Amino acid sequence: MSNMSDILIFGAGGMVGQKLVNRIRTDGIAGDNGHTLTLHDIAFPASGQNIGRQVVGDITDAGQIRSLVAERPAIIFNLASIVSGEAEENFPKGWDINMFSMWHLLQAIRDEHLASSGSYSPRLVFTSSIAVFGGPYPDAIDDEFLAAPQTSYGAQKLTCETLLSDFSRKGYVDGISLRLPTICVRPGKPNKAASGFFSGIIREPLNGQTAILPVEDTVRHWHASPRSAAGFLTHAATLDTALLNNRRALNLPGLSCTVAEQIEALRDIAGQDAVSRIAYIPNPDIQKIVAGWPRNFNPERSLALGFRAENSFREIIETYIAEDFNKADGITM
Repeated sequence: MSNMSDILIFGAGGMVGQKLVNRIRTDGIAGDNGHTLTLHDIAFPASGQNIGRQVVGDITDAGQIRSLVAERPAIIFNLASIVSGEAEENFPKGWDINMFSMWHLLQAIRDEHLASSGSYSPRLVFTSSIAVFGGPYPDAIDDEFLAAPQTSYGAQKLTCETLLSDFSRKGYVDGISLRLPTICVRPGKPNKAASGFFSGIIREPLNGQTAILPVEDTVRHWHASPRSAAGFLTHAATLDTALLNNRRALNLPGLSCTVAEQIEALRDIAGQDAVSRIAYIPNPDIQKIVAGWPRNFNPERSLALGFRAENSFREIIETYIAEDFNKADGITM
C-alpha cells in the first residue's frame, strides 16, 4: 500500500470520522503512515486537530463529489449520512443524503475508471448499519439472515450496499460495506439518532448530568465502541475483498447486552450516584423504532476476517473514560 498515499474521507467531521482520522494519524493503515488525507464534511469541530486537507461542503453536491474523486484517491471512506431518527422524520432528506449521495459518488468513480481505461478502481469502505435488518429475529442473527429493513434509514443503507456491490461487480470500484453496531459510548452532545440514549445513559451520568431513558431496561441491543469503529474501517481498507466471495456486506463484531446490563456496568464503575441520574421517561416513538432493531449477532464471517470488538460493556465504558471523558467535569476515577 506504500504507493497508495491518498485517502478521501466523506463525513470526516463527525464523531466516527474524527476517530478514523486520529487512528490513521497514529497507526496508519496496515502499518503504512505515508498517507495524505482529504477530509470532507459540512462542518468540522473547532477543537479538532487540523490533520490533512479539510474541504467544507455538502455531500449532496454532486459536482463537489466529482471534483474530489477526480483526484483519484486510492482509498475512499464514505461515512456521510444523517442519523436514524432524522431520516425517519424527514423522508426526502434521508434519501437525498443517505442514498443519492452514494449514487453520485459511485458515478464519479465510474467516470474516472472509464477515463483511466480501467486502471482506476479505488477501495471504497462504506459505513452501513445493522438497521438493514428487520424482525422477527432469531436469538442471534447469523451471516445468512435476510436483510429486510423496517426504517427509512435501514432502507437507505441497504440500497447503498446493493449499489456498491453492483459497481464492484463491474470492476469500477473495490467496495466493502460494514454493518456497524450501535456505536457507544459516543462523546459530545446528543444527536438525533433514535439510538442516542444508549450513549446518553452512560455519558450524562458520568458527567454529573441527568439522562433520559425512553425504553424499558429489558431492551437488548448490539454495541461497539468508537475505538472499535475506527479499527473496523482501517482493517477494511486493506482487506483482500476476494475473501468476501462477492458478498461485500459484513455484519461486524459487537457486544449484545440489555439496558439493565449497561446500567449495572455503570454502577460498577461509577457507583449508585451516577445510576440515580438516569430518569425513565417512556417515549413511544423511540420505543417503536427500537423494537424493530436487531439485538444479537453471530458474525462468523467478520471474525474470521480479523475484525474485533469489545467483550464486555464495562470495557466499552472504560474506553470512553480513557479516550473521551473530561475527568475535570465528572467523576474522579
